[in-house]
Amino acid sequence: MIKPEAQIHIKNLRLRTYIGFNESEKQNKQDVVINAWIHYPASQAYDTDNVENAVNYRTICKEMIAHTENNRFLLLEKLTADLLELCMSSNHVTFAKVEVAKPHALRFADSVSLTLSATRDQ
Repeated sequence: MIKPEAQIHIKNLRLRTYIGFNESEKQNKQDVVINAWIHYPASQAYDTDNVENAVNYRTICKEMIAHTENNRFLLLEKLTADLLELCMSSNHVTFAKVEVAKPHALRFADSVSLTLSATRDQ
């Protein structure tokens, strides 16, 4: 029996937050671009057409927005780990990956980014 795995991709979520440890970074919000990939077994969701059997990506996105915009972070690692934890909060999720990029953080580079991922033991 085939059991497809759904792959949700929240793509290029553009937010502003306080991130960094330099004085200017502590005083001024900066742009961040967030990408998240969330996997879960989809068969119950499409068999029943019941939202309770699916991962609610809108709720996850709203939580990511609120957490990013309402907190301060010294490191990309902290923000990325927090967002990964939000993505893994649903028991349906089997795997998640989050990338957070800071555009123009490095001279001559489009951005610098950090990616973290997690897998739920089955």
